[in-house]
Amino acid sequence: MASDKPKAKRIKLDEKKLSQNALFGMGNPLLDISAVVDKDFLDKYGLKTNDQILAEEKHKEMFEEIVKKFKVEYHAGGATQNSVKVAQWMIQEPHNVATFFGCIGKDKFGKILKEKAEEAHVDAHYYEQSEEPTGTCAACITGNNRSLVANLAAANCYKKEKHLDLEENWKLVEKAQVYYIAEAAVFAQEQGFETEDVEEIAKKAQSLPKENKKRQRIVVLTQGKERTIMTKGDEVETFPVLEIDQSKIVDTTGAGDAFVGGFLSQLVQDKTFEQCIRAGHYAANIIIRHAGCTFPEKPDFH
Repeated sequence: MASDKPKAKRIKLDEKKLSQNALFGMGNPLLDISAVVDKDFLDKYGLKTNDQILAEEKHKEMFEEIVKKFKVEYHAGGATQNSVKVAQWMIQEPHNVATFFGCIGKDKFGKILKEKAEEAHVDAHYYEQSEEPTGTCAACITGNNRSLVANLAAANCYKKEKHLDLEENWKLVEKAQVYYIAEAAVFAQEQGFETEDVEEIAKKAQSLPKENKKRQRIVVLTQGKERTIMTKGDEVETFPVLEIDQSKIVDTTGAGDAFVGGFLSQLVQDKTFEQCIRAGHYAANIIIRHAGCTFPEKPDFH
């Protein structure tokens, strides 16, 4: 039987020699804690079988309890950290092309998060503080369902003057060639675009004021299984996503982060925007075959 796993066409392009810390990401780091749980655990904390929520006061004990009661897996998470992690996976070598800044607590979950970022070959430099615990996201799995509970905690405590402004950290910022910061939800609403048409939103975003006039703005919008839209100047292009047998889809939660990671992995190598989108589609297609933002040891992308 023929596999529907995405096989990318080989494109001959000039390879750019990548240096460490060429890609910089900054955002809310979370330690993903994944476990198969029972219905009693969900009921105890008022969780629905297929949901995504922010932790409330009643969920505070949950993160320690899930570790004590069930067999857990840990992964470095949070939107931006997921994206740079996927980018590094796509790049493979050299290690530490991706840099990440964020805030964690001085606790055991923070220690595990540092270990997981290191395993992903991401050069993570966390601001560590004692006011709040490390941010966590519990993935409570029952059958084919996942109930996600995120506790941002320390992720909200980042202090620019105590971390970003430090000379050794700022040197890493200056060393980077591509920068990515997520958490820009409801962008069209905030800008008062007054439209839900994706192509129209892309055009309006394209025409926003721009400081650097030397380089053209590129706007890329994904739409799940629908075509990806890119604007360059007055042009609007669309790109079909890779087809996948619905039975192969395990979890779509990390698809958007994975697309960004795939895109960035090529952008930092000066590949064409078409190649960047192709890599984004590939990465997203792989990630939705796995639980959480996880992936096989090596990509099969050329």
